[in-house]
Amino acid sequence: MVEILHNVGYGFQVACQPYNLMYCFFGVLIGTLVGVLPGLGPAAAIALLLPTTFHVAPVSATIMLAGIFYGAMYGGSTTSILVNIPGEAASVVTCIDGYQMARQGRAGAALGISAFGSFIAGTFSVIALTFVGPFLANIALAFGPPEYFSLMIVGITVLTYLSSGSMIKSLMMAGVGLMLSGVGMDTIAGKYRFTFDIPALLDGVGVVPVAMGLFGISEVLLNLETEIKRDLLTTKVKNLFPSLKDWGLSIWPIIRGSVLGFFLGIIPGGGAVIASFASYAIEKKIAKHPEEFGHGAIQGVAGPESANNAGAGGSFIPLLTLGIPANPVTAILLGALMIHGLTPGPLLIKDAPDLFWGTIVSMYIGNGMLLVLNLPLIPLWVKVLKVPYYLLYPLILLFCLIGAYSLDNSVADVIIMLVFGILGFLMKKYRYDGAPLILALVLGQKLETSLRRSLIMSHGDFSTFVTRPISLAFLITAVVLLIIPIITGRKKLSTLPDE
Repeated sequence: MVEILHNVGYGFQVACQPYNLMYCFFGVLIGTLVGVLPGLGPAAAIALLLPTTFHVAPVSATIMLAGIFYGAMYGGSTTSILVNIPGEAASVVTCIDGYQMARQGRAGAALGISAFGSFIAGTFSVIALTFVGPFLANIALAFGPPEYFSLMIVGITVLTYLSSGSMIKSLMMAGVGLMLSGVGMDTIAGKYRFTFDIPALLDGVGVVPVAMGLFGISEVLLNLETEIKRDLLTTKVKNLFPSLKDWGLSIWPIIRGSVLGFFLGIIPGGGAVIASFASYAIEKKIAKHPEEFGHGAIQGVAGPESANNAGAGGSFIPLLTLGIPANPVTAILLGALMIHGLTPGPLLIKDAPDLFWGTIVSMYIGNGMLLVLNLPLIPLWVKVLKVPYYLLYPLILLFCLIGAYSLDNSVADVIIMLVFGILGFLMKKYRYDGAPLILALVLGQKLETSLRRSLIMSHGDFSTFVTRPISLAFLITAVVLLIIPIITGRKKLSTLPDE
């Protein structure tokens, strides 16, 4: 306990340095804006802004990128309540009762309870992260190459839960990602492979241009062919501070949503989206007047908004302590940390305590910034929502092109980004998710290196993976994760009526 308090104090020293405070502010501000704008989620925003962090200290870069992630959870509620369009996927549920409250003239109360609930849940998740993170990291210090290989297998298996489509399509995309991760230099033998004598491929296929294409360019292309109608409320938003009655109805949904969201955030494939839906279902189930849900019940805003913010905080636990991303956004954050020369996992606390504790403490500070920012800036966000999309999307494309070129001042990176942008557009059209590809691309080299080191240690004996208890436990987990969707899929088929 004393050691944790000492580490938190050290984290405050790091996070409260002026430039880190500035990057924290920029992160949560951009994240809120990303959440407000429909069609541009945190995964796309982080992929687009990643190049701007390459000349920044890793701690500052991580603080800003993390701020974008949990800031987007705050901002997504604004469009859900005012426009009935979720700015972020985790805010879909907020539309149900939030927009109805706005139509009844209670937009201020809905936005207010959303902001306060998000602050309470975000703070709870960061406090829990402070205590749970080091505990998991200490357990993982016993890992050797076989354990890391088995852990990477679990990470690759997790991608079946990151995808909204079929498991087969997820595994196909993972295969593509693993093939791409093999391009470039062989880290064990020191030889080049699969480069086809193209100089741009000597360093491998970059995670950043691929992510910018799959999540940024493809999103713009997809939105261009679908017209988004906005029914913006013209009435002035007022009474942003919830009444005592509103607090009485909301306090327990906020507490339940915070706890539920945090634990679902830790589970791979759970995260903010599932947490918000689960919270809404629970609140409706235990409510004294469930018939009010869907007609402007404030509990239907407080619970899900708390759950999605707590889920965002919880997803940092497997990322920072095990190096396993729990959702597409943390998969991109994993790539960002590796680009900065850091390896998320059990040694991160030891090797980069300033980054680990600085990032955690910055989330305390960032949640406070978001509470202060969100309430006064709501009139500004309403004006932002009025910006026509034909002006917004060319600016996003221009930013993508500049960002991709600035990586290495290379046209090749721009070409890679555009190719994967078109590929990502086609993937979304035919329901192939980009998250498994990105995750496999990020983990592929670590997976191969751990496998080959394990076999070198065991003189080619594959039994080393099942004779070591931790490695065996991970492999069993991976098998279970693969089997569950197959069993549940068959159950679904068996329940269909006979024709």
